[in-house]
Amino acid sequence: MAEKGFQPLSSQLGISGTSYRIQLGLINGKFATRLLKGKSVIDSYVFKDEDISESGIPNQNLIVGWALRTVAIPNINPHQVMKTTQALVKQAIEKKEQKKTFAPISETKKVELEKVPESELKRPKVTGWVKEEGMKSIQELEEEKRQAFQERMRIIKEEKRAQAIGTAPSSLRTTRELPAIPKGEGGSASTFCPHCGKDLDWKFCPYCGKPLPH
Repeated sequence: MAEKGFQPLSSQLGISGTSYRIQLGLINGKFATRLLKGKSVIDSYVFKDEDISESGIPNQNLIVGWALRTVAIPNINPHQVMKTTQALVKQAIEKKEQKKTFAPISETKKVELEKVPESELKRPKVTGWVKEEGMKSIQELEEEKRQAFQERMRIIKEEKRAQAIGTAPSSLRTTRELPAIPKGEGGSASTFCPHCGKDLDWKFCPYCGKPLPH
């Protein structure tokens, strides 16, 4: 079949153990596959509508069967052909999805927008209260009142604390008077030893041995 208009959807993948390559693409908008060897195209095949699976890609078994019939190699391994076919189908699906996201330049249309006159433009009108420069908002005024109240309360607390410290009761200091040592009556001589304090009526203290004043 003629190769005119072949649009590749995959690269040329070789069949393991052979010198042949398979490629999947489009001919006149329909899926087609071709068999290559070296720089020459051995054969190509355009799939029918009934050959397309639900995924929009030709049935892989049909691709393998066509390759086995076309390749002039006896006892070729069908498993190797299937592996190559699976890789071809995967590349074709990815390439097809990429083409959907980009529209051809020939299909794009140049659209010119009409210029609307300046007089017909409807601009939104500003409504409501507009804050003038230098004026404070309600929130700013409330914040100033709150700060002034906090400052006043702080000063009152400090004054009360100072008054409480000034009126605190001072510590009391007391002195204890020790009892005086009793003295003898009248002008009689003392019977107490001036050295040890014993009540004795002796000339000499029997405890310390010192003379007693009489």
